[in-house]
Amino acid sequence: MEYDFQPKMIGIVCNWCCYGGADLCGVSRFQYPPHIRLIRVMCSARVDLLHILRAFSRGQDGVFVGGCHFCDCHYVTNGNFNAFSMVQVARKILAYLGINPERLRIEWVSAGEGIRFANFMNEFSAQLQQMGPLGRAEGIEESELKRKLEAVRQLVPYIKLVLTRKLNVPDRTEEAYRKFFTSEEFDRLFEETIARKLAMSQIMLLLRERPLSIGAISELLCLNPTAVSVQLNEALCRGLVCYDVAGEHFRRA
Repeated sequence: MEYDFQPKMIGIVCNWCCYGGADLCGVSRFQYPPHIRLIRVMCSARVDLLHILRAFSRGQDGVFVGGCHFCDCHYVTNGNFNAFSMVQVARKILAYLGINPERLRIEWVSAGEGIRFANFMNEFSAQLQQMGPLGRAEGIEESELKRKLEAVRQLVPYIKLVLTRKLNVPDRTEEAYRKFFTSEEFDRLFEETIARKLAMSQIMLLLRERPLSIGAISELLCLNPTAVSVQLNEALCRGLVCYDVAGEHFRRA
């Protein structure tokens, strides 16, 4: 651990509850780390996956999303359920990429819970300090980290569609949402939909840089060679890549 490391933290918080809690925290002079920067949005549902990816790609070590308590949203759509779903998927994606998912956190704070907000910020900051800088702590080089995040960014429209159609929880209760996003069913759906597309996106970005063999791609992305072969055969059939028999490598078409 780097004892002099001060994490870069950004918080995206809803206007009606969490921002009110942060304001009360300041008025009450509760202490929390000065190195977190807050962005106010009207509802936690307005926090987009693109916002999180942009924050990490620009060097933030941690991202905090704050909203109203479940079933206490100021909008009839109960947007905090949407925010919770998005963050759970984003955390799963970070883990898939080899990034510590604890770098992304979502919590609920009401306007009257200034001390709760301060406690979350102090705890999150200490957690990030223990982790270390983004990428370096995970053993991921800066160029590789940017490529991984770019692979996700290109899939954001598709991921939103999956969230709406495949990962939609019909029963809007806290228990139902927490149960689904910790279930084997969620793991299976994530693997069948997002993980496979993400693997292809990473492979295509690698091949944009230079031709590579299946073995080289497998090693660079820490993927099973068989899985890489399946992805490349699919891309070959779609005309996205070409195979050089002499060099035994694939390249972008």
